Amino acid sequence: MASPQCCANPPALNPAAGEGKVVDSFGGIKAYVAGAQDSKAAVVLISDVYGFEAPNLRKIADKVASSGYFVVVPDFLHGDPFVPENADRPIAVWIKEHTPGKAFEEAKPVIAALKEQGASSVGAAGYCWGGSCRARES
Repeated sequence: MASPQCCANPPALNPAAGEGKVVDSFGGIKAYVAGAQDSKAAVVLISDVYGFEAPNLRKIADKVASSGYFVVVPDFLHGDPFVPENADRPIAVWIKEHTPGKAFEEAKPVIAALKEQGASSVGAAGYCWGGSCRARES
C-alpha cells in the first residue's frame, strides 16, 4: 500500500503522454489503451496513487503493447490522483476515498469488455496502490 516514501517523488502527469489513446469508456470507465484491439492476449495495468496519466505507466503500456498485447490502463481514480502538496488530504485520507476493493469491483466490467472483444487471455499488473488492487483479483 502507498506510504509516504512511495509518494516522495511524484510524476508530472500528462494527459497527452503515450503512443496509445484515451477512450471515454472501456468497460464503463475512462482508460488509456494501447495495442491491437483484436489481440487475443490482453493486459490490464493498474496505476499507483498518481493515476493513469503518469507518463512512465503509459510507457510501460506502450512497451507491453509492442509485444502484441492489447493493454488497458483504467482510470480507477476517476481523475482524482493523490496530490502530495495537498496538506488537507494526506495519503491516509486519500486512500480511504480510493479503496483497492472499489477498484477491484470496477475491474470486472473492464475484464468482461476485453473478453467480449475477443481476448482469450487477460493478465493484470499493478504498481504500488495498484498492486493491492491486483492482489484482490487473484
